[in-house]
Amino acid sequence: MLSKIRVITLCVFSYYTFLKRTIANKGYKSEIDKMIFYFCSMNKKIAFYTLGCKLNFSETSTIGRQLSVVGFEKIDFNKKADLYVINTCSVTENANRKCRRIIRKAKKIAPNSKVIVTGCYAQLKPEAIAEMEGVDMVLGANEKFNIPKLLSSNIKEEKIHGCEIENLDYHGSFSLNDRTRSFLKIQDGCDYPCTYCTIPLARGKSRCDSIENIIKNAKEIAKNGIKEIVLTGVNIGEFEDKNDGRNFASLINELEKVEGIERYRISSIEPNLITIEIISFVKQSEKFMPHFHIPMQSGSDAILGKMKRRYNTKLYREKINAIAKSIPNVCIGADVIVGFPEETEEEFDKTLHFIKDLPISYLHVFNYSERENTEAIHFSGVVSKQKRAERSKQLRILSEKLQRKFYQNYLDTEQTALFEKEDREGFLYGFTDNYIRVKIPFSKEFLQQKLKIKLLSFDENANILSKVI
Repeated sequence: MLSKIRVITLCVFSYYTFLKRTIANKGYKSEIDKMIFYFCSMNKKIAFYTLGCKLNFSETSTIGRQLSVVGFEKIDFNKKADLYVINTCSVTENANRKCRRIIRKAKKIAPNSKVIVTGCYAQLKPEAIAEMEGVDMVLGANEKFNIPKLLSSNIKEEKIHGCEIENLDYHGSFSLNDRTRSFLKIQDGCDYPCTYCTIPLARGKSRCDSIENIIKNAKEIAKNGIKEIVLTGVNIGEFEDKNDGRNFASLINELEKVEGIERYRISSIEPNLITIEIISFVKQSEKFMPHFHIPMQSGSDAILGKMKRRYNTKLYREKINAIAKSIPNVCIGADVIVGFPEETEEEFDKTLHFIKDLPISYLHVFNYSERENTEAIHFSGVVSKQKRAERSKQLRILSEKLQRKFYQNYLDTEQTALFEKEDREGFLYGFTDNYIRVKIPFSKEFLQQKLKIKLLSFDENANILSKVI
């Protein structure tokens, strides 16, 4: 026999359904639609999978909060859910292939579930994704922030929802409760004409939030007990307040004043946009960490020219050396693309020697990936996949050596580190101010805490075993 509560619930639902139909028949829209959607979403489970960059993670987290407000319960992607949302990347072909694998995985876990695909790949290839088995809805760059509305409306029968890339809005976002750090979006899109890149096609022109809104979001992050923020976007060095034109240097000065946030990191910033003002600020800042990630892509001026990068090796060297000279304990990471068209052995050797001659702490290495509707896809001098893999392996080995050398400098020193909240095989992991990955024996009192530690020795994975002092 049904309980009284369940009988009442069914009656309420029937009543609101009746009202909704009545209003719909008259061609009206009402808050009743929202109420019914919330009612229907209660106790339904949703899972997310994010591919790609920190920017995607910030947006996925924001979408998750939107859906939790209307009644969805967020669960792990490996569990059975009613709705799966996959936020995609389009930087490489591998990211595209992984998207297809993740769709199949979701339907295998929960055959009767609904699958929504969004993100950069969805913006670029909506028709191709819509044809994939198991996909119920494909959302473009604007529409991914309207999932509750799309799910609650009659237009959900349409499979593809998108808009022209020229008409994209700016949507602020930040991550919460997903990691120890929060990814705070400050900028979106890009105006750079790099010949290999699809980001302008997927995310549109460069556009930014206001400093006022960013500060508001930073305060919200602080209220949730998060101590570290990573500033993210496509090209954050281009930041310009949409209301008054204040630049990135102005923004970081204002963020320094936000109470509750103990550490900031600048995610990735173009070398031509790093100013003396920014370097000087980080040097004296109590909250902005001595850590820069600066895309290089190649150590060959010929290749940089073909990529249409806005700097040459001379400028890159000047910026890297200026940072290292000003901030002696700084950690500097770099992105490198191998196998770009016409990258001969000689040009690749230039990249190798260029890196070895700079105070770089680690590398992110990418094999060049042909992308449709880019200029580079028509270039001659294609480098074989095998050769790309060989060069990538060389640079990854070099990266390991650079990182170990950088870490070695800090053995037996005292540092400050912020630790993750997870217990992993009896250890807590975290990063020092200058981005050295460290671990300490697990203790509840150290969860998500900023601690003074002494760096002792390397473990088998090149993390540094440390002790609290």
